[in-house]
Amino acid sequence: MDNVGDFFKIFSVNLRRVLERLDVGFEDLQEIRMRVDCPLIVLWAGREYFVTPEGKVTAKPDEGMTVSRKELLETVDYIAGYSLYAFEDEIRHGFLTIQGGHRIGIAGKIVMDGDRIRSVKHISFLNIRLSHQKKGCADAVFPYLIQNGEFSHTLLISPPRCGKTTMLRDLIRQLSNGNAYYAGCTVGVVDERSEIGGAYLGVPQNDLGIRTDLLDCCPKAEGMMMLVRAMSPGVIAVDEIGDYRDIRAIESVIHCGCKLLATVHGASMEDVKKKPLLQRLVREHVFERYVVLHARKPGQVKEIFDERGTDIFRREPIC
Repeated sequence: MDNVGDFFKIFSVNLRRVLERLDVGFEDLQEIRMRVDCPLIVLWAGREYFVTPEGKVTAKPDEGMTVSRKELLETVDYIAGYSLYAFEDEIRHGFLTIQGGHRIGIAGKIVMDGDRIRSVKHISFLNIRLSHQKKGCADAVFPYLIQNGEFSHTLLISPPRCGKTTMLRDLIRQLSNGNAYYAGCTVGVVDERSEIGGAYLGVPQNDLGIRTDLLDCCPKAEGMMMLVRAMSPGVIAVDEIGDYRDIRAIESVIHCGCKLLATVHGASMEDVKKKPLLQRLVREHVFERYVVLHARKPGQVKEIFDERGTDIFRREPIC
């Protein structure tokens, strides 16, 4: 989608009229949440607000516009082009990605086929997560991640909704294109939830650089090994590492000579050290740089540590 007007066309006619009058800036609009018979909610600049029928934002739930089932289902029809069946594979994973890289989270009654999720019906909850590129947001971080002309194995640490995927995306773009600190290299991206590239019909809607190859909707562990075997990446990038298969794949990637760029949920280095899955990687100095994002100011770097836990960058606390 090329502009704000095109984005709002995915909503029911009534909701569209309300949202087009929103008195908040579109660039800082992060999420729009719809729940049947509940107030319409937006997440803007890291804060949650209810939306009135006049398009104003308020902190009072009883002033928010109530979303009807008709309006939610009309929105689903617009999103899917009146053909939910065409998106069956994506919906089975709980989300679908639309043009522009925006991700629609879906919840309702789960239909099982044995031990496998077949589909979601009676859709009653939508979470529209807007994809915003912020080119240059990694400019201040990038020099700390380069040692002797080589990119360092890097882990981004961030609480939810604090800009880690946005930061990851810009680091991928700069690694791929090259800049004053780095010549540029082939980057392989495993985008399990279609959040990094925001691919639509297999093509990234976000700018990931000229030397980037993307595996969309692919499990991280399998995807990392697929890229190593087939695409010869210099750097592999993944979002939200979290289970033993991811850790084993990370070790294999590093042993193959690839550099790694990954993210994990956490508020501090201490959080990471307490995670059973990551303790050994930290102890063995697998990651050479840890970038901690600020919990109270999305997108802002709080601290950067080297492999030994030495603080090499610290921002003054926010009062």
